Amino acid sequence: MLATLTREPFHKAGWVYEEKYDGDRIVAYKDGARIRMLSRNMIDRQDRFPHVAAAIRALQPPTLILDGEMVVFDRKRVSRFQLLQQGKGEPVYVVFDCLFRDGADLRREPLPVRRAALEQTLGTSKVLRLSRRLAENGLEAFRIAKQRGYEGLLAKDASSRYVAGRSTAWLKVKVHQEDEFVVAGFTKPEGARRYFGALLLGAYEKGELRYVGKVGTGFNSESLEMLYRKFLPLVSKEAPLAGSVRERETVFLRPTLVAQISYQEWTDDMKLRQPVFLGLRDDKSPKDVRLPEAES
Repeated sequence: MLATLTREPFHKAGWVYEEKYDGDRIVAYKDGARIRMLSRNMIDRQDRFPHVAAAIRALQPPTLILDGEMVVFDRKRVSRFQLLQQGKGEPVYVVFDCLFRDGADLRREPLPVRRAALEQTLGTSKVLRLSRRLAENGLEAFRIAKQRGYEGLLAKDASSRYVAGRSTAWLKVKVHQEDEFVVAGFTKPEGARRYFGALLLGAYEKGELRYVGKVGTGFNSESLEMLYRKFLPLVSKEAPLAGSVRERETVFLRPTLVAQISYQEWTDDMKLRQPVFLGLRDDKSPKDVRLPEAES
């Protein structure tokens, strides 16, 4: 179940408001001793997070399906995708929904029933955390999220069932602008910089990859070299972007890599303002990276 982006914070009776986490979405399956931890593109993550898999295996119900986010918290208890991507800190699995428990399919049950099942299931494990509710009032919840530096908040209709796909019964409100974009190429380095200067970024709109700007910050010497080695097999003579790109000394790439980018805002011509590279994602297909759309 995916949340729909909405532009402004709001309050509605019968809705609940939770912290929005900045990590990797994981649906975890338990069937006896067998565990699977699947990302959005169906990659099993249990080998990457064996301590989390062991904690799920130790839970009492013999069968479970949990939905949550794998995150690493900074010193202020704020989740940071960069820390997870760089392997810094201890990953924890923050769980916000229970789809199946002890032989019972809970997807048709309203959110409070699923939340209660989740609370009964998790116990006191340090690596399995219950998602944090912020405040009963949505506007106050947004104020808390902004004050604490969270990525944003999730608003959920308490009467809603769990459905596959994007839904307006779950809405996300961002405090910090952060999204995924396709890496479409890079510019040549200048001065003392090595490997490349900036990454060309794109997002799909009506089947075409649209140029949304370039990002040249957020790298260190190690990440510059690591990324450059990933780029070399993807170099292409054909530009994957629709229309012309007015950047000098550009090398285009086959659009197979997805980057996580933070940014200040969108300009009037749909370019990113003050973007910063956070890391690559391997849990999302480039074709699923689309220009952001928001509910009015």
